[in-house]
Amino acid sequence: MKFNGKTLWITGASSGIGRAVALELSKRNCHLILSSRKKEDLEQVALMCQKNGSTTSVVPFDLGDSVSIENAARMALETNKQIHGLYHFGGISQRSYANDTSIEVDRKIFEVNFFGTIELTKKVLPIMIENGGGQIGVTTSIVGKFGFPYRSSYAATKHALHGFFESLRAENVSNKVLVSMIIPGRIKTNISWNALDKDGNRHNKMDEGQDKGLSAEISAKTIVKKLEKEKKEILVGGSELMMVHIRRFFPRLYYYLATKVEPL
Repeated sequence: MKFNGKTLWITGASSGIGRAVALELSKRNCHLILSSRKKEDLEQVALMCQKNGSTTSVVPFDLGDSVSIENAARMALETNKQIHGLYHFGGISQRSYANDTSIEVDRKIFEVNFFGTIELTKKVLPIMIENGGGQIGVTTSIVGKFGFPYRSSYAATKHALHGFFESLRAENVSNKVLVSMIIPGRIKTNISWNALDKDGNRHNKMDEGQDKGLSAEISAKTIVKKLEKEKKEILVGGSELMMVHIRRFFPRLYYYLATKVEPL
């Protein structure tokens, strides 16, 4: 995948990994469609991307609102007849135990992380196929590989994304649609601040583990490099990534550690 001259749509581009990836991609002289709910923040990111030599469009929308997604897709596709890459970084996390969390909060997390992500994909995919292919990058999490305390619905949405997009990849090999699953560990972003508690309120705290995590900027360099190489899975983070391999090769050890590791 060569990014030079391509049109690339990035969700969650106003902060965190999405913002960092947008800035890293902007060094490749491409056209970036930048999306999140926060228009003013997106406009600041857009200015930084332009200074790096890329052109930009700001298309704000809410992943939890189907009408908002519909309007954003129409706006983006009216002005961009081809989308070469769609990179999903938008989403919301959770900080609450399953038995304490209201079903409304569970549904909201699914609406944003899963249904919003696949709905936008369904808007863009036909255009990719019509134009001979493209690349889709989907940000999940290491808890998309295994369950983890305090993350029940969040982990479930990430498992669901793996199932959906791995199926989509298999269905579209002949259409030359590439799919990369981006699997971060603990990255130092505001994800824990914005996570939902059991009642749907903001967690408003920085997790200790998150605070010690890899920077978004270093993560972005790894992600973009591996997207260029068309890697199907992109693991990015620190020592916590070992849990993915422990779960696969030493399941009994994983089951023990999952009850001992501090979830925050």
